[in-house]
Amino acid sequence: MSQLMIGNQAVALGALDAGVNLISSYPGTPSTEITEFAAKDTTRHIEWAPNEKVAAEVAVGASIGGAKAMCCMKHVGMNVAADPVFTAAYTGVRGALVIVVADDPGMHSSQNEQDSRYYAISSHIPMLEPSDSQECYDYCRLAFKISHEYDTPVFLRLTTRIAHSQSLVERRDADSTDLVPYKKETAKYTMMPAFARPRHDFVIKRMARLGADCNTSGINQMIKGTGKLGIICSGAVFRYAKEAMPEASFLKLGMCHPLPDELIKSFAASVEELIIAEELEPIVENHVRALGIACKGKDIFTLQGEYSTNMIAEALTGKKPEFDTVPALPARPPVLCPGCPHRMVFYTLSRMGLTVMGDIGCYTLGAAAPLSAIDACVCMGASVSMAHGLDRSGAVDPKRTVAVIGDSTFLHSGITGLLNVVYNKGNSTLMILDNSITGMTGHQQNPATGKDVRGDEAPAVDLEQLCRALGVQDVAVVDPFNAKELKECITRAINNPCPSVIIARHPCALIVKAKTTPLKVTDACIGCRRCMGIACPALRFENGKAIVDGSLCVGCGQCASICPKGAIVKQ
Repeated sequence: MSQLMIGNQAVALGALDAGVNLISSYPGTPSTEITEFAAKDTTRHIEWAPNEKVAAEVAVGASIGGAKAMCCMKHVGMNVAADPVFTAAYTGVRGALVIVVADDPGMHSSQNEQDSRYYAISSHIPMLEPSDSQECYDYCRLAFKISHEYDTPVFLRLTTRIAHSQSLVERRDADSTDLVPYKKETAKYTMMPAFARPRHDFVIKRMARLGADCNTSGINQMIKGTGKLGIICSGAVFRYAKEAMPEASFLKLGMCHPLPDELIKSFAASVEELIIAEELEPIVENHVRALGIACKGKDIFTLQGEYSTNMIAEALTGKKPEFDTVPALPARPPVLCPGCPHRMVFYTLSRMGLTVMGDIGCYTLGAAAPLSAIDACVCMGASVSMAHGLDRSGAVDPKRTVAVIGDSTFLHSGITGLLNVVYNKGNSTLMILDNSITGMTGHQQNPATGKDVRGDEAPAVDLEQLCRALGVQDVAVVDPFNAKELKECITRAINNPCPSVIIARHPCALIVKAKTTPLKVTDACIGCRRCMGIACPALRFENGKAIVDGSLCVGCGQCASICPKGAIVKQ
C-alpha cells in the first residue's frame, strides 16, 4: 500500500528495507530527518556522531567489516567528510556503503551553494539522484546493491525540495541484514602508497565499467515526447521541466555520475534542439559539450538558486507562464525565539562594542539588526580559530575580540581551534553558548546532552573539564539570563591576558517544559525603546510605549532585566 512521505523518510525506509546494519550521521538541514526516521527502528545501530568526518569513518569501518552502512549529511558536511570518503573509494567495501549528501540550492539554511556532484567526479564514486520520494526509496535500495556489486561507496544526492517534499511511496519486501563474513585483506584496505597505487588502477577500471553499464541499466531513461525539443535533467528539475514543457522529449538521469555517454549521444541525435537543465553548476552541460554535442544550458538558465516550473517555462518559451502562482508574501526572516538564551549574550556583546567571530547555528541570528553583534561567520567551528587569527593579525585589540560557538558545534569542530589557541599562546575569549541541544537543525542530541539519537541515557561530556583539559585555566559558567553577571563575566574574561572560556548555559526555550507566565508593560514605561534592542518577537512598540504579546511571551524576563524603570513585570 502506498504511503505519503517526504524524501528523507523514504530514504530512511529504503535503507532499512535494503538491510542496513549501521547509520552514523551528523544533523544538517536538509538531511537531518533521514537519521531521525531510521532511528525509530530499534533493531539497527543508529547514532549521531560528533561530526561528518567521524560519521563517515564509522560507516567506512562498518562496511569493511561486512555490514551495510550509511552516513548522511548536508553539502557542507561533505567538506568535513571528504578525507575518509575519498580514500574509501580506493579501499572499496566488503558489505556496502551509501553516503547521502543533501545540497541546498537557494541556501534556505546554509552559508553557501555547493554542488556535491563535483565530489562524485573528484572521488570517482558513482552518484544517484532521485526526483521524488518513490525514487528516494528505490534509489537508496539500489545504491546498496551497486555498492556491493561494484565494490564501491555510492553517493545518493538529494536537494532541499526532494528531501522535504512529499509524494507517494510503495515499499517492497525487505532484504537480509546478514553480514558478509570478515577476512583480513591488508593490501585492499590499508592505503599506504604501495597498496594504494594498484587500488587506484582498480578505481579507474571500476568507473569505466560503471560508465558502460549505466547506458543500459535502466536508471537513466529516455522519454519520447511529441515535440522537437529534448531536455536532459535530473532530480527535482526533471519534475519542473516535465510540467513546464510536457511535449518535450527527456533524458532523465537517475545516475548523475558517471554519465551515460552512448545514451546521451543517441538522445541528442533524436531531437532538433537540446537543452540541459540543471541547478547550480553546468556539470552535465560541460560533459555534453565535451562529447562534441551542441546544446543550451547556462546561457539561458541561472547558476544560482533553485529552479521552478515557471522559470523553466519562461526561459524556454520567452513568455510568462500561465500556471497558477502564489501571490508574493511578506518576507519573514528567521529570528531568535522568545526566551532564547542567546539573546542576552548578543545584546550584551553588541552594547559592549566587541568584535565577535560567529559560528554556525541559531546564534548566527545574532548578526541581524537590532542585535548586530556578529562581525563574521564562515563555517562550523571556525569562530575559535578566526578569533585567534584576528588577534594575531594586529588589526584589532585582542581584548575586544570574542568567539561565540554552540555546544554541539564546539564538539563538532571547535575543540581543535581552542587547542590551537592554547598551544600558540593566544589570549582570546571563547563563549560556548550551551543551550543543551543541537538547536537549529531541530533539537538533536549531541555528546554533551546526556542522551543518544533515540533519547536514551548516554555519557555526557563535561564542557568545563574538557576546556581545562585542553589547557584553558580560566573557565567560567554563567546563566545568560542574568544580564549583570553576564556582562561582568565577559569584562573579566577579555581583560585576562590568557585564553579564557565562558560557558553561557541555559536550556533552549523550545525544550523547557515548565509553565510560564507572560510579562506585561506597566504605565512606568517611558518609551526609551531599550527593551526593543533585544529583538524579541514578543515585544512591539506602539504609540510611544512597549507592548508584550502574551501569546508569544514565555516570561523569560530578559527584557525586564534591562528596563531602566522596572516597567516590565509579571502579569
